Amino acid sequence: MTKTVETTDQAGAHTVTPANAPPTVGRRGIPASIWALGLVSLLMDVSSEMIHALLPVYMVTVLGTSTLAVGIIEGIAEATASITKVFSGALSDWLGKRKFLAALGYGLAAFTKPIFPLAWSLDWLIAARFIDRIGKGVRGAPRDALVADIAPPELRGASFGLRQSLDTIGAFVGPLLAIGLMWLTADHFQTVFWIAVIPAFLSVALILLAVKEPERAKTLRKIRLPLHRDELRRLGVTYWWVVAVAAIFTLARFSEAFLILRAQSIGLPLALVPIVLVLMSLAYSLSAYPIGVLSDRMDKVTILIVGLVLLIAADVILALSTGIIAVGIGVVLWGLHMGFTQGLLATLIAETAPAELRGTAFGVFNLVCGLALLAASIIAGALWDAAGPEATFLAGAAFATLTALALVRIRGRLLKPSEPR
Repeated sequence: MTKTVETTDQAGAHTVTPANAPPTVGRRGIPASIWALGLVSLLMDVSSEMIHALLPVYMVTVLGTSTLAVGIIEGIAEATASITKVFSGALSDWLGKRKFLAALGYGLAAFTKPIFPLAWSLDWLIAARFIDRIGKGVRGAPRDALVADIAPPELRGASFGLRQSLDTIGAFVGPLLAIGLMWLTADHFQTVFWIAVIPAFLSVALILLAVKEPERAKTLRKIRLPLHRDELRRLGVTYWWVVAVAAIFTLARFSEAFLILRAQSIGLPLALVPIVLVLMSLAYSLSAYPIGVLSDRMDKVTILIVGLVLLIAADVILALSTGIIAVGIGVVLWGLHMGFTQGLLATLIAETAPAELRGTAFGVFNLVCGLALLAASIIAGALWDAAGPEATFLAGAAFATLTALALVRIRGRLLKPSEPR
């Protein structure tokens, strides 16, 4: 039997490491499996974004789909992913295993990729899109819980920041590759879609071969019904405060599609529109890991408040801007606020939830934030139609200000160790 070493942080979260585990890599000692999970995310994001950057245009121009249909398909697909995360996270707690479900989710996504170049009708594309999003939902919560299980408590912020940073590199490399390949192939969609298949299957191979899941500690409770109200109560008051703050915060950061619309509204040429997401993702990826490292050294609430200040500044600039440069500054600030907050919120979830319920905790967190993002985007769209882009971004700044004030008010509770369960 493999010997294990178990550590417990101040929040009561357990980390179990095999005594004969493979050596860690990186000067800060982040385990090799965290790096592997980050590269898995990077490769799958490159594949997905190469397709998703072109898919709406392909559906409208080649298949003759209406823009309304595209919006409905995308909205329902993302909602499906959020709902699936709850059940996959709970299932990972019930099984006591995370890697299997994470690999299954990446596998589902990879096997949908060849459907995109082969599809001859909208029905096939819709089916592929939904299975792809189900795959995202299946892998999301177990993967995040696996990061929390593998990461040493003193490097948990850095570990989440690293995975988020690598994931986001894929989010801007994918669209750049799509733009370059469309130019090289004279706008041949199917060729680009076939090339996107390659990194997807590399991602699956990497998680199967390079990610090592630690053994479950014998001291952890066996979970029979993770979504039962008694188990949800065990998540603790501090966890639910983190979820509530994250939900209000998400209302302030609606879909990045509105950044693209803002750039178009001030005259950015259509061919250059993908640059908006590239700029945002670049700022996000460059800041996520350093901020994760910083969060292991100082209190996380202060960093979250700084992130909200960056969001307020981004919203105000985007609301009042009249030129390309100002919009570019606003987009960069938006990306920086993501780097300051997204990995940090995941770290807080990992630290405030019991180790045996981490999958459920991440699933519920993702569902609440997904629904809040849907509501935020609907509100943003309604304000845009009624009063223009200025109203949309100023409303976002108002929600961000409310979230910052709420954080100041409850910072003491978030900084306290979780109550015994």
